[in-house]
Parts: sequence; structure tokens; C-alpha cells
Amino acid sequence: MKTGLAFLIFLSFGLTSTAQKKGMDWPKIYAEHLFKITEVMVTDVASPPVAARIYAYSTLASYLAIQHSGQVFSNSDFLPFTPIQTAGFEPASSGIGSFEFPAIYAMLLVGEKVMPSGYLLKKAQADWISWSLKNKVITKKDQAIHLSFAQKIADFVLSYALKDGYIQLTALPRYTPKEGEGYWYPTPPAYMAPVEPQWKTMKTFFIKNLEEFDPKPMAPFDLTKGSSFQVQLEEVYTVTQNLTEEQKLIANFWDCNPFKVEFSGHMAIGVKKISPGGHWIGITGIAAQKAQLSFAETAYIHALVGMTIHDAFVSCWKAKYDTNRIRPETAINQKVDQSWRPLLQTPPFPEYTSGHSVISTASAVVLTAYFGDNFSFLDTSEVYFGLPERPFTSFLQASQEAAISRLYGGIHYRDAIEYGVEQGDRIARFILRQTQLEK
Repeated sequence: MKTGLAFLIFLSFGLTSTAQKKGMDWPKIYAEHLFKITEVMVTDVASPPVAARIYAYSTLASYLAIQHSGQVFSNSDFLPFTPIQTAGFEPASSGIGSFEFPAIYAMLLVGEKVMPSGYLLKKAQADWISWSLKNKVITKKDQAIHLSFAQKIADFVLSYALKDGYIQLTALPRYTPKEGEGYWYPTPPAYMAPVEPQWKTMKTFFIKNLEEFDPKPMAPFDLTKGSSFQVQLEEVYTVTQNLTEEQKLIANFWDCNPFKVEFSGHMAIGVKKISPGGHWIGITGIAAQKAQLSFAETAYIHALVGMTIHDAFVSCWKAKYDTNRIRPETAINQKVDQSWRPLLQTPPFPEYTSGHSVISTASAVVLTAYFGDNFSFLDTSEVYFGLPERPFTSFLQASQEAAISRLYGGIHYRDAIEYGVEQGDRIARFILRQTQLEK
């Protein structure tokens, strides 16, 4: 972990909170409470871009609660990490003895309001208050001021979220599949409508000009023998018919498709899974625990990854609906083999670029800048969903595996994967320059 930069020194020293000195496993506590938000997202079947938005605002609230807690930190050279304009937002008055309590409580308050089933977090909020009182994170005497401060932070973040374009999405023009060969069309088995076709209108945290992060041009639709598209289509068809057990495991491990539907007779059954963003938020928590970060460091890196994922999804979704590219399943069924099915169920949106390639790379580059190269970890993010744990020697190794898993799964072409990796890398390095993690 690079701790030579001023803002990281801020997070490493001068933490005078009583709770911080108790030796509590704050990275684990933070991750467990953030996962309560993940569970509600899974219940709501939040789409990948929507899930990223929820993570971004929830973790941002947690970080801002620390930044504005009124705590005195030892390093006067601290450069505030301010992805949104907080001028005029007054820090807490004296009396905030624990920034950990309002940070988690504000995170749960924001999660409650930005999800349809957010009311399910009421119990988590009550449990957090009870646990904090029992473990003397706060006292009964100062409970009210901590709750009031957390609510103030949550209200600020929610007022910001109201202006990001999300509530306007339903009023924008409806999507109609383009006519002609080579364009996306709903895929089996559920033939679902396209997910968030206007997501490119969403406000980003760091990116100012989306066009600057458009991917390289994709191969044009051309079935002539030897054309770039035909070669890539043939690759998907051939590779998926000769998968090793390890390749199948990789594809399923990184599936992260919250829209998977299975049929039993005439009954459609939704299979609940996390999104790609949820998987990388899970990895962030695993890394924070392994590195034994302080609470403030844990909140910081989660907020940074959360907002990176959000911006990356906006950029990727712009590319998807700018290109409206046909999925391998549709093209192969129409032109090669009507009976072919991919290993993974095709998600309901256009193909180019590969979302997991963009999001995984962006997350891995940010995490590498923070924790360093060759940070090995055991990825247990999917154990809750019935998949085995998986070891990685670095974040970049994990992101590369996530990217190629889309070819093994039969849901992406090679250029969508490779150019998606490049797209994610450019987004992450731009964000790192904004936060001074990369010069």
C-alpha cells in the first residue's frame, strides 16, 4: 500500500477515536454492513449499472461522514478527497467521539433510500445502534448527536443523488432495436428488454467528457470468410465447444448476471447473483481485511472503487448503446448453428464493449495503485452464492481472468474484451490522476 502520499498519511495517523483504539476488526465490520446493502440489491435484482450507483452513493456517505466528523487529524497537508462539491457543508459540531458510527449508519441510511426494498435495512440500522452501544462505540448520552450527524450526511448525499439524472431516465425515449443485420436483439430464454439504454445520460463523479473514453472502433459486422468479425464469431463458436473444466469454472465464477432465468416447465425462476460491481466491492473488502486497514482507510478505498465502478459503467453503457452490436448467441444461431447455446446466459443488453472487462480492469487498476503490485488474495465474494473461493496473485490477474471469462461463457467477442480492458484502464488512470494516487 502506498502510504507516502499526503491523503493516505491522513488516513493512517491521527485517528483519535476511542473505538479505533479498541483493536476492533473495522474492515470486517465495514464489509459486513456494506454486504447488507448488497443483499437488498440482490433481492431487488438491481441491474449492473444501477448496483454501481448504489455502491457509489452508499460508500461516499460513509467517507464523507469521516471527512466532516470534526476530528482533528495530525497531518495538516491532507489533500481532501472531494469527488463532489461539498463547499458550504459544515463539519459536525463538537461531540462526535466516533466517526465509525455515523459512517456506517449514514451508509445504511443512503442504501435505504436508493433501493426499492431499502426498507429492509431498517433492522440493520437498529442492530448497528444496539451493537455500537453494547461495545461502547458510542454512549447513550451522545447517541442523539451521532444519529443526527449521520442523517445530515445521508441527506446531503441523497440531495446530490437527486440531481444525477436517475429519476429522469423513465421520461427519456424508449429503446427500439435497430433494424438490419449486426444489431442487438433480445436473447433467450427470457427475451428481456434492454437494460438502461439511456444510462449514458447519468452524471459521473470524475469523468467530465464521456467521449474521451470511448473504446476503439469494433470490427464491423461482416460474415465474409476471414473478416475480423467472422474470425471472432468463429472463435466464440469453437472455443465454447471445447472448454476445459477450468475454463468452465472461470466462466461461472465471473458470471455475475443478476438477470439469469431458469425454466421449470412453464415456470420462470430467477437465479439471484451479484453484479460485476458487487464482485469487485467484495474484493475491495477482502483486501482491506488482509491489509488490516484502519476504518478510515477502509471507507476511503471502498468509496474510491465504488465511484470508479459507477463512472466505468456510464462509459461502458454509452459504448453499448452507441454501437448496438449483436450478441454471439444471436449471430451464431442465425448464421452458423441454430442449436448452439452459450455456457452463460446472455445478459439483456448490447455486446460492445464487455462490461466485466471494463469494470474489472478499472477496479483492479485502482486497487493496485492503492495496495501495490502482486497483492495476493483469496476471493470469497461468490461463496455466499454457492461458488467456491478462488486465489489470485494480484488484482490485475483477477481482472484479466474476469475479462477472458466472457469469451469462455460465449457472450462476448474478442475485441469487446480487449478494447474493454483498454477502456477500463484509461478510466482508472484518469481517476487516479484526479485523486493523486498516480502522478
